[in-house]
Amino acid sequence: MSRSYGNILKCESHPFAPLIEDHRAGDMVCTECGLVVGDRIIDVSSEWRTFANSEKESTDMCRVGAAMDPNNEGDLSTSIGRATGSAGFDENGKPIYRNRNVESSADKARRQATREIMEMAERLSVDKSIVSTAQYIYSNVQKNKLIKGRSNNAIIAACMYIACNNESVPRTFKEICAVSSSSKKDIGRCFKMIKKEVETNYTSTTPADLVTRFCSKLNLPRPVFKLAEEIVKKASNIESINGRSPTSVASAAIYIAAEVTSNSRSFDDISKICGAAVTTIKQIYKTMQANLNTLLPQEYRSALKNTN
Repeated sequence: MSRSYGNILKCESHPFAPLIEDHRAGDMVCTECGLVVGDRIIDVSSEWRTFANSEKESTDMCRVGAAMDPNNEGDLSTSIGRATGSAGFDENGKPIYRNRNVESSADKARRQATREIMEMAERLSVDKSIVSTAQYIYSNVQKNKLIKGRSNNAIIAACMYIACNNESVPRTFKEICAVSSSSKKDIGRCFKMIKKEVETNYTSTTPADLVTRFCSKLNLPRPVFKLAEEIVKKASNIESINGRSPTSVASAAIYIAAEVTSNSRSFDDISKICGAAVTTIKQIYKTMQANLNTLLPQEYRSALKNTN
Protein backbone atom coordinates (compact mmCIF):
# COMPACT_ATOMS: atom_id res chain seq x y z
CA MET A 1 0.00 0.00 0.00
CA SER A 2 2.88 2.33 0.82
CA ARG A 3 4.16 1.93 -2.73
CA SER A 4 0.99 3.17 -4.31
CA TYR A 5 0.79 6.09 -1.89
CA GLY A 6 4.45 6.85 -2.55
CA ASN A 7 3.61 7.30 -6.22
CA ILE A 8 0.83 9.78 -5.41
CA LEU A 9 2.04 11.74 -2.38
CA LYS A 10 5.04 14.05 -2.23
CA CYS A 11 6.48 16.67 0.09
CA GLU A 12 5.71 20.21 -1.06
CA SER A 13 9.14 21.43 0.07
CA HIS A 14 11.07 18.42 -1.21
CA PRO A 15 9.02 16.92 -4.07
CA PHE A 16 11.79 14.55 -5.14
CA ALA A 17 12.69 13.26 -1.69
CA PRO A 18 11.71 9.63 -1.02
CA LEU A 19 8.97 8.98 1.52
CA ILE A 20 9.07 6.37 4.25
CA GLU A 21 6.12 4.78 5.99
CA ASP A 22 5.76 4.75 9.76
CA HIS A 23 3.87 1.46 10.02
CA ARG A 24 2.96 1.97 13.66
CA ALA A 25 1.38 5.39 13.16
CA GLY A 26 0.27 4.80 9.58
CA ASP A 27 2.05 7.95 8.36
CA MET A 28 4.05 8.74 5.21
CA VAL A 29 7.03 10.91 6.21
CA CYS A 30 9.43 13.01 4.11
CA THR A 31 13.02 11.82 4.61
CA GLU A 32 14.39 15.35 4.16
CA CYS A 33 12.35 17.44 6.61
CA GLY A 34 10.24 14.91 8.52
CA LEU A 35 6.94 16.37 7.31
CA VAL A 36 4.01 13.96 7.61
CA VAL A 37 2.75 13.94 4.02
CA GLY A 38 0.00 11.36 4.50
CA ASP A 39 -1.50 10.04 7.71
CA ARG A 40 -3.64 7.13 8.87
CA ILE A 41 -2.71 4.97 5.89
CA ILE A 42 -4.19 1.50 6.07
CA ASP A 43 -1.88 -1.48 5.64
CA VAL A 44 -3.81 -4.03 3.58
CA SER A 45 -1.26 -6.81 3.97
CA SER A 46 -1.82 -9.78 6.29
CA GLU A 47 -1.71 -8.95 10.00
CA TRP A 48 0.44 -11.18 12.24
CA ARG A 49 -0.01 -11.19 16.01
CA THR A 50 1.09 -13.53 18.76
CA PHE A 51 -0.79 -14.33 21.94
CA ALA A 52 1.76 -16.68 23.48
CA ASN A 53 2.45 -16.12 27.19
CA SER A 54 5.92 -17.59 27.07
CA GLU A 55 8.47 -19.07 24.72
CA LYS A 56 7.68 -22.52 26.14
CA GLU A 57 4.04 -22.39 25.06
CA SER A 58 3.36 -25.74 23.41
CA THR A 59 0.47 -24.46 21.30
CA ASP A 60 1.22 -22.06 18.47
CA MET A 61 -0.65 -18.92 19.55
CA CYS A 62 0.23 -16.87 16.47
CA ARG A 63 -2.71 -15.52 14.50
CA VAL A 64 -2.81 -13.93 11.11
CA GLY A 65 -5.55 -11.76 9.67
CA ALA A 66 -6.39 -12.10 6.00
CA ALA A 67 -5.24 -9.42 3.58
CA MET A 68 -7.91 -6.93 2.50
CA ASP A 69 -10.23 -8.39 -0.12
CA PRO A 70 -10.94 -5.93 -2.97
CA ASN A 71 -14.20 -7.74 -3.68
CA ASN A 72 -15.80 -6.84 -0.35
CA GLU A 73 -16.40 -3.24 -1.39
CA GLY A 74 -15.70 -2.02 2.15
CA ASP A 75 -18.58 -4.13 3.49
CA LEU A 76 -18.78 -4.00 7.29
CA SER A 77 -21.08 -7.00 7.67
CA THR A 78 -20.12 -9.93 9.88
CA SER A 79 -20.90 -13.59 9.32
CA ILE A 80 -21.71 -15.47 12.53
CA GLY A 81 -21.33 -19.21 12.62
CA ARG A 82 -23.86 -21.58 14.13
CA ALA A 83 -23.57 -22.16 17.86
CA THR A 84 -22.79 -25.67 19.04
CA GLY A 85 -24.06 -27.68 21.98
CA SER A 86 -26.53 -26.14 24.42
CA ALA A 87 -25.53 -22.63 23.33
CA GLY A 88 -27.35 -23.21 20.06
CA PHE A 89 -30.79 -23.53 21.71
CA ASP A 90 -33.06 -21.23 23.71
CA GLU A 91 -34.82 -22.11 26.98
CA ASN A 92 -37.56 -23.90 25.01
CA GLY A 93 -35.08 -26.06 23.15
CA LYS A 94 -35.57 -24.27 19.82
CA PRO A 95 -32.54 -23.47 17.63
CA ILE A 96 -31.41 -19.88 18.22
CA TYR A 97 -29.80 -19.67 14.78
CA ARG A 98 -33.05 -20.43 12.94
CA ASN A 99 -34.17 -17.59 10.65
CA ARG A 100 -31.09 -15.55 11.57
CA ASN A 101 -29.46 -15.72 8.15
CA VAL A 102 -29.57 -12.12 6.92
CA GLU A 103 -26.95 -12.43 4.19
CA SER A 104 -28.03 -10.48 1.13
CA SER A 105 -28.51 -12.25 -2.19
CA ALA A 106 -25.66 -10.17 -3.66
CA ASP A 107 -23.27 -11.24 -0.89
CA LYS A 108 -24.35 -14.85 -1.28
CA ALA A 109 -23.79 -14.72 -5.05
CA ARG A 110 -20.37 -13.13 -4.58
CA ARG A 111 -19.34 -15.76 -2.04
CA GLN A 112 -20.52 -18.54 -4.35
CA ALA A 113 -18.69 -16.93 -7.27
CA THR A 114 -15.45 -16.76 -5.30
CA ARG A 115 -15.70 -20.45 -4.49
CA GLU A 116 -16.41 -21.39 -8.12
CA ILE A 117 -13.61 -19.17 -9.44
CA MET A 118 -11.11 -20.79 -7.08
CA GLU A 119 -12.27 -24.27 -8.11
CA MET A 120 -11.96 -23.38 -11.81
CA ALA A 121 -8.51 -21.89 -11.26
CA GLU A 122 -7.34 -25.05 -9.54
CA ARG A 123 -8.60 -27.27 -12.36
CA LEU A 124 -7.06 -24.97 -14.98
CA SER A 125 -3.74 -24.87 -13.08
CA VAL A 126 -3.55 -21.07 -13.01
CA ASP A 127 -2.22 -18.87 -10.22
CA LYS A 128 -3.83 -16.51 -7.71
CA SER A 129 -3.42 -13.40 -9.85
CA ILE A 130 -6.00 -14.82 -12.25
CA VAL A 131 -8.35 -15.60 -9.36
CA SER A 132 -8.11 -11.97 -8.20
CA THR A 133 -8.69 -10.62 -11.71
CA ALA A 134 -11.70 -12.89 -12.26
CA GLN A 135 -13.16 -11.84 -8.90
CA TYR A 136 -12.68 -8.17 -9.78
CA ILE A 137 -14.41 -8.57 -13.15
CA TYR A 138 -17.29 -10.53 -11.60
CA SER A 139 -17.68 -7.89 -8.88
CA ASN A 140 -18.03 -5.19 -11.56
CA VAL A 141 -20.57 -7.24 -13.48
CA GLN A 142 -22.64 -7.88 -10.36
CA LYS A 143 -22.41 -4.34 -8.96
CA ASN A 144 -23.49 -2.72 -12.23
CA LYS A 145 -26.08 -5.44 -13.00
CA LEU A 146 -24.66 -5.82 -16.50
CA ILE A 147 -26.04 -9.28 -17.24
CA LYS A 148 -29.58 -10.43 -16.55
CA GLY A 149 -31.25 -13.70 -17.37
CA ARG A 150 -28.00 -15.65 -17.65
CA SER A 151 -26.72 -18.48 -15.52
CA ASN A 152 -24.34 -17.34 -12.78
CA ASN A 153 -22.01 -20.19 -13.67
CA ALA A 154 -21.76 -18.97 -17.28
CA ILE A 155 -20.99 -15.43 -16.07
CA ILE A 156 -18.28 -16.75 -13.74
CA ALA A 157 -16.78 -18.87 -16.54
CA ALA A 158 -16.72 -15.85 -18.86
CA CYS A 159 -14.96 -13.80 -16.16
CA MET A 160 -12.38 -16.55 -15.82
CA TYR A 161 -11.86 -16.65 -19.60
CA ILE A 162 -11.21 -12.89 -19.68
CA ALA A 163 -8.97 -13.02 -16.59
CA CYS A 164 -6.77 -15.72 -18.13
CA ASN A 165 -6.38 -13.60 -21.25
CA ASN A 166 -5.63 -10.44 -19.25
CA GLU A 167 -2.85 -12.21 -17.35
CA SER A 168 -1.28 -13.54 -20.59
CA VAL A 169 -2.11 -17.19 -19.90
CA PRO A 170 -5.03 -17.61 -22.32
CA ARG A 171 -7.34 -20.59 -22.18
CA THR A 172 -9.70 -21.66 -24.94
CA PHE A 173 -13.48 -21.66 -24.58
CA LYS A 174 -13.37 -25.44 -24.72
CA GLU A 175 -10.97 -25.55 -21.76
CA ILE A 176 -13.17 -23.17 -19.79
CA CYS A 177 -16.24 -25.25 -20.64
CA ALA A 178 -14.49 -28.35 -19.33
CA VAL A 179 -14.24 -26.84 -15.83
CA SER A 180 -17.71 -25.29 -15.72
CA SER A 181 -21.26 -26.59 -15.98
CA SER A 182 -22.25 -24.17 -18.76
CA SER A 183 -22.21 -24.61 -22.52
CA LYS A 184 -19.74 -22.90 -24.80
CA LYS A 185 -22.64 -20.96 -26.31
CA ASP A 186 -23.79 -19.54 -22.96
CA ILE A 187 -20.26 -18.65 -21.88
CA GLY A 188 -19.62 -16.99 -25.24
CA ARG A 189 -22.74 -14.83 -24.92
CA CYS A 190 -21.77 -13.71 -21.41
CA PHE A 191 -18.23 -13.03 -22.59
CA LYS A 192 -19.43 -10.72 -25.36
CA MET A 193 -21.67 -8.80 -22.97
CA ILE A 194 -18.94 -8.41 -20.36
CA LYS A 195 -16.31 -7.37 -22.90
CA LYS A 196 -18.68 -4.71 -24.19
CA GLU A 197 -19.53 -3.22 -20.78
CA VAL A 198 -16.51 -3.78 -18.51
CA GLU A 199 -13.18 -2.08 -19.09
CA THR A 200 -10.53 -4.82 -19.27
CA ASN A 201 -7.18 -5.39 -20.95
CA TYR A 202 -8.71 -8.10 -23.10
CA THR A 203 -7.12 -8.76 -26.48
CA SER A 204 -8.15 -11.53 -28.84
CA THR A 205 -6.27 -14.79 -28.42
CA THR A 206 -3.95 -15.58 -31.31
CA PRO A 207 -2.64 -19.00 -32.42
CA ALA A 208 0.82 -17.96 -31.20
CA ASP A 209 -0.59 -17.57 -27.68
CA LEU A 210 -1.58 -21.24 -27.64
CA VAL A 211 1.32 -22.95 -29.39
CA THR A 212 3.75 -23.25 -26.47
CA ARG A 213 1.21 -24.73 -24.05
CA PHE A 214 -0.16 -27.19 -26.61
CA CYS A 215 3.36 -28.31 -27.59
CA SER A 216 4.22 -28.79 -23.93
CA LYS A 217 1.14 -30.98 -23.40
CA LEU A 218 2.17 -33.03 -26.45
CA ASN A 219 5.69 -33.47 -24.97
CA LEU A 220 7.31 -31.84 -27.99
CA PRO A 221 10.84 -30.36 -27.80
CA ARG A 222 11.61 -26.65 -27.93
CA PRO A 223 12.58 -26.54 -31.65
CA VAL A 224 9.00 -27.58 -32.46
CA PHE A 225 7.66 -24.71 -30.30
CA LYS A 226 9.76 -22.19 -32.20
CA LEU A 227 8.95 -23.52 -35.65
CA ALA A 228 5.21 -23.74 -34.93
CA GLU A 229 5.22 -20.15 -33.67
CA GLU A 230 6.94 -19.03 -36.87
CA ILE A 231 4.39 -20.92 -38.97
CA VAL A 232 1.33 -19.39 -37.28
CA LYS A 233 2.76 -15.88 -37.53
CA LYS A 234 3.33 -16.24 -41.28
CA ALA A 235 -0.02 -18.02 -41.73
CA SER A 236 -1.84 -14.90 -40.51
CA ASN A 237 -1.02 -13.34 -43.89
CA ILE A 238 -2.84 -16.09 -45.79
CA GLU A 239 -6.39 -14.90 -46.45
CA SER A 240 -8.02 -18.32 -46.24
CA ILE A 241 -6.41 -18.96 -42.83
CA ASN A 242 -6.68 -15.52 -41.25
CA GLY A 243 -9.87 -15.42 -39.19
CA ARG A 244 -10.02 -19.17 -38.56
CA SER A 245 -10.17 -20.47 -34.99
CA PRO A 246 -6.83 -19.84 -33.20
CA THR A 247 -7.01 -23.33 -31.74
CA SER A 248 -7.37 -24.95 -35.17
CA VAL A 249 -4.59 -22.87 -36.75
CA ALA A 250 -2.23 -23.61 -33.86
CA SER A 251 -3.07 -27.33 -34.12
CA ALA A 252 -2.29 -27.49 -37.85
CA ALA A 253 0.96 -25.56 -37.37
CA ILE A 254 2.03 -27.93 -34.60
CA TYR A 255 1.30 -30.92 -36.83
CA ILE A 256 3.57 -29.52 -39.56
CA ALA A 257 6.32 -28.45 -37.16
CA ALA A 258 6.34 -31.84 -35.46
CA GLU A 259 6.38 -33.66 -38.79
CA VAL A 260 9.33 -31.80 -40.33
CA THR A 261 11.43 -32.08 -37.16
CA SER A 262 10.89 -35.86 -36.90
CA ASN A 263 8.69 -35.53 -33.82
CA SER A 264 5.47 -36.63 -35.52
CA ARG A 265 2.14 -36.59 -33.74
CA SER A 266 -1.08 -37.89 -35.25
CA PHE A 267 -4.06 -35.69 -36.05
CA ASP A 268 -6.01 -37.57 -33.39
CA ASP A 269 -3.36 -36.92 -30.72
CA ILE A 270 -3.25 -33.22 -31.53
CA SER A 271 -7.04 -32.98 -31.63
CA LYS A 272 -7.34 -34.62 -28.23
CA ILE A 273 -4.88 -32.22 -26.60
CA CYS A 274 -5.76 -29.00 -28.42
CA GLY A 275 -9.52 -29.45 -28.64
CA ALA A 276 -9.89 -28.78 -32.37
CA ALA A 277 -11.79 -31.21 -34.62
CA VAL A 278 -9.64 -33.53 -36.74
CA THR A 279 -11.46 -32.52 -39.93
CA THR A 280 -10.84 -28.83 -39.23
CA ILE A 281 -7.15 -29.40 -38.51
CA LYS A 282 -6.80 -31.32 -41.78
CA GLN A 283 -8.51 -28.54 -43.75
CA ILE A 284 -6.14 -25.89 -42.44
CA TYR A 285 -3.18 -28.24 -42.82
CA LYS A 286 -3.95 -28.67 -46.54
CA THR A 287 -4.06 -24.90 -46.98
CA MET A 288 -0.74 -24.58 -45.17
CA GLN A 289 0.74 -27.41 -47.21
CA ALA A 290 -0.06 -25.46 -50.39
CA ASN A 291 1.88 -22.50 -48.96
CA LEU A 292 4.96 -24.23 -47.57
CA ASN A 293 7.34 -21.98 -49.48
CA THR A 294 5.92 -19.07 -47.51
CA LEU A 295 5.48 -20.76 -44.14
CA LEU A 296 8.59 -22.90 -43.72
CA PRO A 297 12.28 -22.01 -43.66
CA GLN A 298 14.18 -23.49 -46.62
CA GLU A 299 15.80 -26.31 -44.64
CA TYR A 300 12.42 -27.78 -43.66
CA ARG A 301 10.47 -27.57 -46.92
CA SER A 302 11.49 -30.94 -48.34
CA ALA A 303 11.03 -32.75 -45.03
CA LEU A 304 7.23 -32.65 -44.88
CA LYS A 305 5.71 -35.97 -45.79
CA ASN A 306 2.58 -36.27 -47.81
CA THR A 307 -0.07 -37.21 -45.25
CA ASN A 308 -3.12 -36.82 -47.44
